[in-house]
Amino acid sequence: MAEVVESALRTMDIGATSQKVALIAGVTGIVGHALAELLLDTGGWKVYGISRRPKDNMPKGVKYIQTDLLDREQTKSKLSPIADEVTNVFYVTWVMRESEDKNIEDNTAMLKNLLDALVPAQKLRHLNLQTGTKHYLGPFDQLGKLPIETPFKEDMPRLPVKNFYYNLEDVTFEYAGKHGFSWSVSRPLDIIGFAPGNVMNLGQGFAVYAVICKHTGRPFIFPGSKQLWDGLTDSSDSELIAEHHLWEATEPRAKYEIYNVVNGDVFRYKRMWRRIAQYFDIEPAEYPGHPTDMADYMKDAGPIWEEIVAKHNLKKVPVEELAPWWFLTATLGRPIETVNDMNKSKEHGFLGFRNTEKSFPRLFDRMREEKYIP
Repeated sequence: MAEVVESALRTMDIGATSQKVALIAGVTGIVGHALAELLLDTGGWKVYGISRRPKDNMPKGVKYIQTDLLDREQTKSKLSPIADEVTNVFYVTWVMRESEDKNIEDNTAMLKNLLDALVPAQKLRHLNLQTGTKHYLGPFDQLGKLPIETPFKEDMPRLPVKNFYYNLEDVTFEYAGKHGFSWSVSRPLDIIGFAPGNVMNLGQGFAVYAVICKHTGRPFIFPGSKQLWDGLTDSSDSELIAEHHLWEATEPRAKYEIYNVVNGDVFRYKRMWRRIAQYFDIEPAEYPGHPTDMADYMKDAGPIWEEIVAKHNLKKVPVEELAPWWFLTATLGRPIETVNDMNKSKEHGFLGFRNTEKSFPRLFDRMREEKYIP
């Protein structure tokens, strides 16, 4: 991390004496939390953070503004007073709806509402937009149904389907062209990081699942597809994504560029599952050869989790806020390999990486320290 920070400070092109003011949209999320911590630790940044709901674990130093970006008037009221300060927007939020049409409508509105509140002040210099690998895979209801080719490279054409990621990019390009700020786009996959309450948190779901299995004696079954069990995949540590966002915001070569952001290694779950089980001192179950619906397998998790919380004096957080069973099922059930190419980042000067076999234990350690798991 120190090398990334030093590089960021060296390559700052917004003026050595200029105040750098970040607005993190989605500050309580899995990447927003890590990004806020990194910017504050780096120094030289004033950090505003917005989200629909505040969280108890907000990084100290964030100037928090509770805002529903879907409410256009509220967004304007809350953000216009800081519009003459904000130099950088880190857009790392989204909402999930019942259809891709609705995803497009609401997510596009959120980004437009934020930008419409800020751009009249003409202070915004750079927008970091985070989307993800579903740019190459298609939305959840299309996983495994579309022709794809790995490794994923940033210049691959868009798929012939509706995808709200495409609309977010188009809004970014349009507003940047009209209002004179630069942009960059990040595309991570299967993010590993600390953010209780996040609806797409694979690692925290694994931790709660393992703790429940240890408490009950239930088999610790890998719930994903055979392709993901046997084949190669990769993942993205939230701390690495945060470092990449900081680099994008301060590196001149990253302006107007799109980047995959993954740890830089590949793994198979047939090995990773043993590592995760070993951390929690349980035996991994034999893979059943097919995906398992986690919502069904964990349908009784609520009262069990309450027992575990009481037994170990943990923070009283509902199990569904720590373990998004639907997300584990959807993500791990994809019947295709997912490998992202990171050459473009390296060629442009970003050399950060993470060992995924260490990313999971690091997350589990923090969950223990914060008293979310025993």
